[in-house]
Amino acid sequence: MRQEEKKTIHAAIIGAVLFLLIQIFRTPLGNIEDKDMLSALYLIIGCCNVAFAFAIFAQGWLFFANRLSKARLHTSALFLGVCILDFLHTLSFAGIPAISSYINAEQSLWLLTFSRLASALGILFIFSRADKPVAVEDKHKVFRVSFVMILVALAVFIFGYMLTPWISGYSWVSGLQHLTDLVVLFVYLLAVVLIVYPGKADKSASILIIIRSLIFFALGQVFFMNPLSVGKMDYLFGMLSSGVAYYLLLKGVYRLTIEEPFQENEQAEARINYLAYHDDLTGLPNRRRLMQRMEEIVIQGERDKSRGFAALVIMNINHFKNINDSLGHYAGDLLLQLVSKRIGNDVKLNEELYSMGADEFAFLMYDRTGVENCLIRAGELLKLFETPVQLESGEYHISLSLGMSIYPGDGDTAEQLIQNADTAVHNAKDQGVEIRRYIPAMQMKAKERLKLENDLRRALERDEFYLVYQPQVQLDSEEIVGMEALLRWDHPKRGLVSPVDFIPIAEESGLIVPIGEWVLKTACLQNKSWQNAGYRPICVSINLSMRQFLQPNLAGKIDAILKDIGLDPCYVDLEITESMTLDKETAFDQLNRLKRLGVFISIDDFGTGYSSLHYLKDMPIDRLKIDRSFVSEVMEDSNNAAIVSTITSMAHHLKLKVTAEGVENKEQLQFLRQQHCHEAQGYLFSKPVKAAEFEMFFLKSSLGMPS
Repeated sequence: MRQEEKKTIHAAIIGAVLFLLIQIFRTPLGNIEDKDMLSALYLIIGCCNVAFAFAIFAQGWLFFANRLSKARLHTSALFLGVCILDFLHTLSFAGIPAISSYINAEQSLWLLTFSRLASALGILFIFSRADKPVAVEDKHKVFRVSFVMILVALAVFIFGYMLTPWISGYSWVSGLQHLTDLVVLFVYLLAVVLIVYPGKADKSASILIIIRSLIFFALGQVFFMNPLSVGKMDYLFGMLSSGVAYYLLLKGVYRLTIEEPFQENEQAEARINYLAYHDDLTGLPNRRRLMQRMEEIVIQGERDKSRGFAALVIMNINHFKNINDSLGHYAGDLLLQLVSKRIGNDVKLNEELYSMGADEFAFLMYDRTGVENCLIRAGELLKLFETPVQLESGEYHISLSLGMSIYPGDGDTAEQLIQNADTAVHNAKDQGVEIRRYIPAMQMKAKERLKLENDLRRALERDEFYLVYQPQVQLDSEEIVGMEALLRWDHPKRGLVSPVDFIPIAEESGLIVPIGEWVLKTACLQNKSWQNAGYRPICVSINLSMRQFLQPNLAGKIDAILKDIGLDPCYVDLEITESMTLDKETAFDQLNRLKRLGVFISIDDFGTGYSSLHYLKDMPIDRLKIDRSFVSEVMEDSNNAAIVSTITSMAHHLKLKVTAEGVENKEQLQFLRQQHCHEAQGYLFSKPVKAAEFEMFFLKSSLGMPS
């Protein structure tokens, strides 16, 4: 229980105890009554109460006027009226001649009743409802309404004052006042219940203070209406209780209008400052904070040359994009949190971990005795991921690529050190190694990569791409039954750029989507053109990238292309990789949509990625393509031979076709025939050739099969 909640409970207990004690010691208290002293006390306490009420009004009117809320504005307007009524009551009840000559004591009590009824109803309606911001323009409207209400209350009082000579003798007048007092008490208690009850959520400190003020308002009302009154002493205790209530209400409104808005501003600024220097997902310091820290290390190193080495390691999660795309962004975010936690738990003295955004982290080591020490520590970070990480869909083995820059040596500024470490990690990924330390030659390669990406963006519009086709041969009939369309880039200055160099860049930049669509259209158009020329129809195989496969409208796009060209879907074979099926539900849904078009589906490079026989038996596919890495060493490596034999046997049982890629010699071909492999492609039959050559050598004449 919070401190403010305890204080509220204590206030209720203290109020009840005070009332009981006063009732127990009523006679001794009655003996010390003194009219002049009590009148002076009435005036002093009453003026204090009026001052409290006016202060409540002033706080709402003057402070944070540009950030008004409904509760603040209405409370301020309410207590302007209460202040006026209490002021008239205090002066008249204390016997000030200028006022008491017009308002007698009985009439003054009605002013008190109006004041307390207004405060009770106002607090009930204001604080039992949800608060919300209001426009500054509403300020004057509300206070105009408040003045009208005050005038109405005074008019009612004056009307009653005029009727006093005629109604003062009737008993129902006294009964009406007692009934009104009961209503006021009930409203105070009802306000406490309605403010406390909604949602039973934690209340702010200001609301709890206001609840305490209501308790003392109710206690004062009990004194005012006490039927066992011994004179004006009960009234004095009622005024004192009201004074405490006004003080608490003033304090509560102060907290509500000044302290809490100020604290909210401070918290918002602190939150903004935190977000500016921390990653929201992992809670780690971000790139901006790393830049500051590296600048500090460089400055310290320049001042004290005897300080040890500092190493910055940029870590990148390998194949994170495939996981993120296949399993969804939630799984990707969870993986980032798990990786940051695993590394964070291993951080030691003079080490710091940062998030660089996306799937990159930075690990800073300083005051090291040598470069070799830094490399050893980087190797220890890699070992942290020898065990799999647990995601909701299962366990996954992940690996990291690390790039390192050392200070001093690999840069003189924080920006250089970060950039060079980033360059090193990309070089490590390109080279397929775990750790690379920055060397100047990497920078040249990074610039070359950036230039290549810029050229790649213009390659489509400049018509620099073309397709080559590699025949697929049925081993039983020795006939060409298909062809695989492969992308080539003829750069105007660089010449022929290897797909190994530009396909990864296209994948990372997102250019693979428009490029893949161009490949699909061009291959289908070429196949239809050959059919129109009278050649025997064959199937064209087209590779889909991960980005293409995850497009929700992929099936619609392919359907539109096929209909526009007029090519029968049965002459199109779409090739996907195993990694595209990590998210079973998404993959199956997409594959089913594609199968409904009538196209064939193949799994390319089978055996090199994520394989699940359970998924494979249910997956709507037609063919497995054995990766060339197994076929190329099938005669030298018994393990590869066993893998090829197993894949072929499994495919036969699942009623799937099998195509072997990378067939380069007759021995490999003979082995594949013995395993009853259906089809093959490779340099033994032909390298990938342009459309004109494919037409001349494979469509106009039959292929001579090696024996």
